[in-house]
Amino acid sequence: MTITTQNIFEPFTFISGLTVKNRILMAPMTTSSSDANGNVTDEELLYYKRRAESGLGAVITACAHVEPLGIGFPGPFGADSDERIDSLRRLATTIQDGGAKAILQLYHAGRMSNEKLLNGEQPVSASAVPALRPNAETPREMSHEEIKETIKAFGEATRRAIQAGFDGVEIHGANTYLIQQFFSPHSNTRTDQWGGDVKGRMAFPLAVIESIQQAVAEYADKPFVVEYRISPEEREEPGITMDDTLKFLTAIADQGIDYVHVSVGRFFGGSIRVEDSRSRVEVIQQHIGTRVPVIGVGGLQTLSDVKEALEVTPLVSLGHALIMDPDWLSKVQKSRDEEIHQAIYLSKKDQLDIPENLWNMVTNAPGWFRVEE
Repeated sequence: MTITTQNIFEPFTFISGLTVKNRILMAPMTTSSSDANGNVTDEELLYYKRRAESGLGAVITACAHVEPLGIGFPGPFGADSDERIDSLRRLATTIQDGGAKAILQLYHAGRMSNEKLLNGEQPVSASAVPALRPNAETPREMSHEEIKETIKAFGEATRRAIQAGFDGVEIHGANTYLIQQFFSPHSNTRTDQWGGDVKGRMAFPLAVIESIQQAVAEYADKPFVVEYRISPEEREEPGITMDDTLKFLTAIADQGIDYVHVSVGRFFGGSIRVEDSRSRVEVIQQHIGTRVPVIGVGGLQTLSDVKEALEVTPLVSLGHALIMDPDWLSKVQKSRDEEIHQAIYLSKKDQLDIPENLWNMVTNAPGWFRVEE
């Protein structure tokens, strides 16, 4: 099927019954701009408002930790306490008032944290195996009771999202955080029910999905989507393989998830482990796309990029593109796509409504964004 600009603006209805007005979502991106108590700040609200108003179908927020030990970076906002509901409500309302559906991403950092962020507490994970990165701290292996409490915490965070008025939650099972750590044979060396073979390693993420779905069944009184974000492979040895991921996605489909969001750096990038002419997103779409909608992401900046991607998956999410140009979609809709910015222009800072901490990150990290005067 050849995708036209008109196709981009066709509505899409998820399994739960929630309808988004078009095929473009905002990808979840860390802002590191919340206050010291884990509440969303005004500059974050402005950042989300500006992008929602451009016409997006949905905005997936930055990840919110479900437990205090789940913090993975400075300046996060939380969903770990009922005290956060008012903050979350402001965020959901801001996005929805801008015309987009509001989806809260939930996560736990696991071993991708440190004692400084956790006020002296040791990070936790599936096993006491440090990440393969400089200065990584060795986490403490979680007990069975702690695992059950964390599973419950994801359900409780979902309840808070519902009470705050969100339209759904996205489970962050990607980017090396705790849920992925349980699925990975590198970070999970357990021999109990939470580890072992691929079936044992998927027990924790499947239990998280079940906990969240139970919260939705109990508390939601309108369509509420539950989604899963996944990184399909790891470079670590041993690490997650595409074969592992396809088995896991079959199990996810059996649980009735609303969509799978494939987290890769390049939408059209192939496997890092095996020879395959297809992109990893395409492999996943072919495997479960008839059962579960797939959202692709990764390096999509131009209108032609998005059209090509939508020939593979029914929806796409944009990350960097919406930081560089919050009006990306409105320009496309007005046939002004040649005006889309494909760099961070320092001279246009006041026009982009980017929180100060995020601005400092994107303009000072070599090679992350194209930065021009």
